Amino acid sequence: MKLKALLVDDEINILKNLQAVVPWEELDVEIVGAARNGEQAIEAVRTHRPELILCDIRMPVMDGIEFLGALRDMHSDAEVIMMTGYQDFSYVRSVIRYEVRDYILKPIDYDELAQTISRLAEGIRERKAEQQTIQREWRQVFHLAYEKVLYDLLIDIGGSSAKPFLKLHELSGEDLTFAMMLVDVADYSKKERNWDEKERKLWNFAVHNILQENLALLEIPYSVLQVRSGEWCVLIERIPPESFDRDECEGWGTRLREAVARFLKLNIRVALHPAPVSLERLARIYKHLQRSLSLNAGQEEAIIVPEKAKGQQDASQRLWDRIEEMVTGLKRCDRRKTEASLRELNESFRQLPDASYERVQPILHYLCLHLLREMRAMDVIGPEDEAAFWSQLDRNPGIRETLAVINRLVDRSIESVMKKKTSDVLMLSAKDYIERNLSSDLCIDTLADYLGISGSYFSLLFKQHFSETFVEYVTKQRMEMAKSLLAISDKSITAIGQMVGYVERRYFTRVFSKYTGLLPSEYREQAQSLTDQTILTEWMEKEIRT
Repeated sequence: MKLKALLVDDEINILKNLQAVVPWEELDVEIVGAARNGEQAIEAVRTHRPELILCDIRMPVMDGIEFLGALRDMHSDAEVIMMTGYQDFSYVRSVIRYEVRDYILKPIDYDELAQTISRLAEGIRERKAEQQTIQREWRQVFHLAYEKVLYDLLIDIGGSSAKPFLKLHELSGEDLTFAMMLVDVADYSKKERNWDEKERKLWNFAVHNILQENLALLEIPYSVLQVRSGEWCVLIERIPPESFDRDECEGWGTRLREAVARFLKLNIRVALHPAPVSLERLARIYKHLQRSLSLNAGQEEAIIVPEKAKGQQDASQRLWDRIEEMVTGLKRCDRRKTEASLRELNESFRQLPDASYERVQPILHYLCLHLLREMRAMDVIGPEDEAAFWSQLDRNPGIRETLAVINRLVDRSIESVMKKKTSDVLMLSAKDYIERNLSSDLCIDTLADYLGISGSYFSLLFKQHFSETFVEYVTKQRMEMAKSLLAISDKSITAIGQMVGYVERRYFTRVFSKYTGLLPSEYREQAQSLTDQTILTEWMEKEIRT
């Protein structure tokens, strides 16, 4: 980190000697200015913002003492070395209150001066690095709080308000609007059934990172919120709302689709709302985009841009609304609302004319897939029951049979939700939060604040629920994710460490080595060797069979 230095002395020969004799290049310090008195020095400070200043005490126009007072009035935290003759030594006491770091007696011992500059420069760099770390952590905490507000508004299950955040953001609800896209893994229901839990986490993690990396390259304010497995809501700030450009947004969506296909060989679908979205409309537009993706299941090669909903609702929209009401009721543990929505859904079918049945059947099938996916996200359906329901749906049952599947799904889900303890719900939320934020700076206080409980109570619940401490659990999740990324990705070890929450490669390497007994580079080499051997074995077996 190159530092900037300012030289201040009324003797031109001393200024020349300081520039020529001190090994500035070796010290990685750049001289940005030289001044003959305090007034010139003040202007140079305003222009160049130096971190290090060498200043004489006795100068015309404005001496060193006056300059120091003016410097501190400017709230500059530059380190200052005073240069003074022996007869001026009594002045040293006058500069103590200005936090002068050191002084050099004239005639100058340049070796001693170089050592002093080297020592101060190292201290400045350490302080700057610490400040940057603090600023990075603060920005991260602020962004997490921001995304928490957006997530709560998006899923609209109550208990959150955007007002405290807006005060921090210095924006009103009318000022803050978004370009809103919903990203969904194409044919996700079939893919998920072929993935085990580890594969599911890895693919979700990988897609999330690809989305973030590509949006970061655009240098625009964005948030990527994973709402459920295989589904992300992308929000890009558009301030003022007039800055929204539909063609530009479609270009962003295309960029994301191509990036995921290129790096992960995975197809995603993107639904884009055709106008800017305010905070108050996040939940409504999210459901609208979700509906558009579900009801256009065969459309995988383009950006879906649903137009604004008309006042007239057709049968499919009414069916979707009933399903959404049931899901909302389950999320809020509202048995009465859930059962009422289910009764209304059954009643809606009885009122459908016979001619509508053929058109509604595929729509109802996708609504059922949507409901199953929501149940999976809420962890209110077991793997065996889920597999049984998928099997029934794969046989493309008729309307009555599909409706019966929905009734059984909702009945079981109600019982599961009602049986869940409050602590289980909290820990399910904690697990989901950790999965979505593995690359962030996770700590107990952050999770406790997110859940609205004390840190000590969170630690107790976590240990009881997961049978390991929070730190042990997070480390395990990060290390398992790192192992998978090292095995399948060609990203650098530093990049993978950052992806799983370790800024410093050295620290990541130390934790990984302790966890696996191997350096990350050794693990990658071993994993790739095993992969090559597996491919060879499979080829040989195929040759033998043929």
